[in-house]
Amino acid sequence: MDRVILHCDLNGFYASVESLSLDEETRKKPMVVGGDAKSRHGIVLAKNEAAKKYGIVTAETLYQARKKCPDLLVLPPHHALYAHYSKVVNAIYVRYSDYVEKFGIDESWIDITHSMHLFGGPEATAHAIRETVKKETGLTISVGVSFNKIFAKLGSDYRKPDAVTVIMREDVKRMVHPMPVSNLLFVGKATLRILEANGIYTIGDLAKKEEVFLSRLLGKQGSMLYRYARGLDEEPVKKYYEQEEAKTIGNSMTFAKSLVGKEEIKTGTLRLADVVAQRLREAKKRCYGVQIGIKDDDFVSISRQKKFKNSICSTKDIYQTAFALIAEAWEMSKPVRLLNVTAIHLCEENQEQEQMSFFESPLASEETKYEKADAVLDEIRRKYGEESVGFARLLDKNEKKKKDEL
Repeated sequence: MDRVILHCDLNGFYASVESLSLDEETRKKPMVVGGDAKSRHGIVLAKNEAAKKYGIVTAETLYQARKKCPDLLVLPPHHALYAHYSKVVNAIYVRYSDYVEKFGIDESWIDITHSMHLFGGPEATAHAIRETVKKETGLTISVGVSFNKIFAKLGSDYRKPDAVTVIMREDVKRMVHPMPVSNLLFVGKATLRILEANGIYTIGDLAKKEEVFLSRLLGKQGSMLYRYARGLDEEPVKKYYEQEEAKTIGNSMTFAKSLVGKEEIKTGTLRLADVVAQRLREAKKRCYGVQIGIKDDDFVSISRQKKFKNSICSTKDIYQTAFALIAEAWEMSKPVRLLNVTAIHLCEENQEQEQMSFFESPLASEETKYEKADAVLDEIRRKYGEESVGFARLLDKNEKKKKDEL
């Protein structure tokens, strides 16, 4: 008997959450969630359906987005609010099955194989979940229904927003095989170029290839994509309450325009480090290390990390460590297409730490001062929004001359 797996995807999640506080008329306007609304160089993090019609895409600058739509409404992000709604929605999913596995903040797989009979079958269960989420939160989801996780995800992407798509074995050749191979999970730009160079443009093209050929072409990833394209993925959905606690907290950004030069890279690093540090503190965690990842326009990538004897959680410490790693490993004149900053080796904030006494460490009082300052910033952001207070370096250079305050 085949399994029945759902993939639930919250539609335009950030933008949809922000829309909950808007009146009906404003909700219809083109809107994005982005950085500083006054800045030309803030980044689009999410957009609503009206904004999509103007060709606005995630990760482009607000300046570019406004050129496409001069009347664009720009709202600041509220990450704590998104985390709250993510938990609320996943709590709804758990009513239908114990097997709920999060895939990012806005996506989850649900295995309803042994519970769907309680709700009327596969498609009826999917609709029940969709309607419950909409009724209780005001948010919409698209649901894919299939016999494995990979095809279920293809289903949730097939029709949006607020829809259910069923892809069973008899539907694969008709629905899945004509899809662009880029739709398949973990087929990025670099992999896509290799596949297309070998005449593989659709999932059907990929399914026709032998595993040996794909393994020679892509290594282990080739074998994985072979299984995915042929519907052979058997990875189970994890139980919601048995999933491992996050071992890292990170943030990454693919830039619409690559960063070039020390000042731009510093600004990008600070933006990411600030979010990572804030998430650390929200999770009541500290870290014993920082890791950075960089990818250039040719998809050449590097990764570096540094471990500490004492744990940290301040924006200043994470930023300075991250940029020092970048400066040591990267030529500043080379473009940075993607940048990642991750806090690694996490511990509870109240966990006993091996550290020198304050009498032995002249930096200890300084570190405490920065952590207290961060706590104040966190409180201000909780009350007045993510963009209510921040670092001068993140302001548009035409509004304020940049300074290396950190």
